[in-house]
Amino acid sequence: MEELVGLREGSSGKPVTLQELWGPCPRIRRGIRSESFVSPPPPPPLSLPHEVPRDVTDPRFKITLFIFVNLEPEHPYWGLEWLKKWLFHVGEDWYFLMALGVLMALISYAMNFAIGRVVRAHKWLYKEVGDGHLLRYLSWTVYPVALLSFSSGFSQSITPFSGGSGLPELKTMLSGVVLEDYLDIKNFGAKVVGLSCTLATGSTIFLGKVGPFVHLSVMISAYLCRVRTKTIGESENKAKEMEMLSAAAAVGVATVFAAPFSGVLFSIEVMSSHFSVWNYWRGFFAATCGAFMFRLLAVFNSEQETITSIYKTRFRVDVPFDLPEIFFFVALGAICGVLSCVYLFCQRNFLRFIKTNRYTSKLLATSKPSYAALVALILASITYPPGVGRFMASRLSMAEHLRSLFDNNSWALMTRNSSPPWPAEPDPQNLWFEWYHPQFTIFGTLAFFLVMKFWMLILATTIPMPAGYFMPIFIIGAAIGRLLGEALSVAFPEGIVVGGEINPIMPGGYALAGAAAFSGAVTHTISTALLAFELTGQIVHALPVLMAVLMANAISQNCQPSFYDGTIMAKKLPYLPWIRGRKIGSYPVIVDHFMNCTLTTLAKDMPLEEVVKAVTSTDVAQYPLVETRGTQLGEGEAAWENGWGFSLSGPWRFPGQASREMDLPLNPGSAM
Repeated sequence: MEELVGLREGSSGKPVTLQELWGPCPRIRRGIRSESFVSPPPPPPLSLPHEVPRDVTDPRFKITLFIFVNLEPEHPYWGLEWLKKWLFHVGEDWYFLMALGVLMALISYAMNFAIGRVVRAHKWLYKEVGDGHLLRYLSWTVYPVALLSFSSGFSQSITPFSGGSGLPELKTMLSGVVLEDYLDIKNFGAKVVGLSCTLATGSTIFLGKVGPFVHLSVMISAYLCRVRTKTIGESENKAKEMEMLSAAAAVGVATVFAAPFSGVLFSIEVMSSHFSVWNYWRGFFAATCGAFMFRLLAVFNSEQETITSIYKTRFRVDVPFDLPEIFFFVALGAICGVLSCVYLFCQRNFLRFIKTNRYTSKLLATSKPSYAALVALILASITYPPGVGRFMASRLSMAEHLRSLFDNNSWALMTRNSSPPWPAEPDPQNLWFEWYHPQFTIFGTLAFFLVMKFWMLILATTIPMPAGYFMPIFIIGAAIGRLLGEALSVAFPEGIVVGGEINPIMPGGYALAGAAAFSGAVTHTISTALLAFELTGQIVHALPVLMAVLMANAISQNCQPSFYDGTIMAKKLPYLPWIRGRKIGSYPVIVDHFMNCTLTTLAKDMPLEEVVKAVTSTDVAQYPLVETRGTQLGEGEAAWENGWGFSLSGPWRFPGQASREMDLPLNPGSAM
């Protein structure tokens, strides 16, 4: 343990500690505090040498310092203090971000592991109850009804902030608005339990976890910031905390899809009205740590042989698409843009209808679990496999939906001369069998899936429980692209001939472009194109996918607010939306063209009766003060307080007023 000791100039030789010597200087005091390992109670007495050096009179030195090393640890907490210094003072950003990424990867993998076990138990129960339709229907519907009721009741009983995805509220917070208790640690527990129950329902309710995981990551970041602040005894730094929250948002996306690049860009596009370049490396470092740990856990658990993408595809690499197909990819982007506008309009207005309707608003106010159970019963009944669910591939999970839609082969051509049987259980090697029906064909099942999931997802977004909505939108976009790809494969069964070469059309490439375009149009982001590449591990369709995403965004951003902005409007959160007017004719517009010039002002020479008349004839709370009634030169302001008096401020004063600020009693009732 080290103690810094010095001698005062002209002293008799009695040494003093540096904190006593340089105590009056704040800058030096901070330096001493940062350099010393401990700040213990009164230090033990030191053994000084018998003879103190006499070089204090040397003009080159004002103070002579001695470092006495005490080999015996006099204080029992010196090891803990050294560890705190090493953790929180040496590269604290790197340690903090690495811990955040690793923690979120562990939580994501543990949640996936537990949810997978519950989903398999549900499938086992559905298979083992027998062939009776009543028992099978009950096993299919009661399971999600119970889970959603518990998810809504448990999360809402702990804190009302745990419902929904959480991204609209986070976007509001990062813009500078303070939402109390939204990042509290108890909200974390409610979100984890509620989200686990929601995802355990499988594709029956058709919801994801991207938004809630971003919320969870931000809560962990805020908690780690508070722990660090209390541990080292520093004051809160709001700017530093906002930087860490922005980096945490990228970690939430990266630990769901194992996609660090698109995670950072998606968090910037969705949640930041402005972004500091200085914070760029934090997001990438934390997202990379989280994505690497998330995929490494899959290798350790023998689920993967090495670190690979989640949804691997086998697209043709040499000629993935012909040049004329670019037109169809752009047309797909336009279709996704139009459909996204329809979806956003319907979702926002239906959410307002649910909140304003007399019956649903009362049910949500009195019993949220009952509303969740009612919606879950409707959705589970529709997806019952022997019923309507037979035409919607309802036995597939959400991951299996994507793997089947990204298939290279054309299902329409494969079923042109043959009719594959509907297996008793989904075949992992032939998941596309779930999309085929002899009377309905591939086109009928895909179209029916889109129509049903369109309004079912809108209904599911009204349930007050933790849930994400990005993954369902991504799958719906993949189905749109698959439908167009299957139609093109039938129209051009041999492919589009260019230069004498024939390359068959791959509907899976259109599914990939549709997923990126529709999800990007709904969220108003471009990074979904990069997300599609990181998810599949192939970038051969980079140009057509990006063109489809740009076309979809061009239509969506000019017609409707994004999904998250629409939710902010529906919830009436205090957020300043992005100003969309960018026409050239709008630049010459100045404030004078639309400002209100008819203001009620109070003049210095205004009689009391006119003041009372002006106050009682308007409902504003503040009035500009002017010099005279014939001029608009400002002299201050008058604030009406609680209907009983004015608070005057400004450089002017009434005759006889002694100060610039005073309370002037003015009761209109008594004055009249």
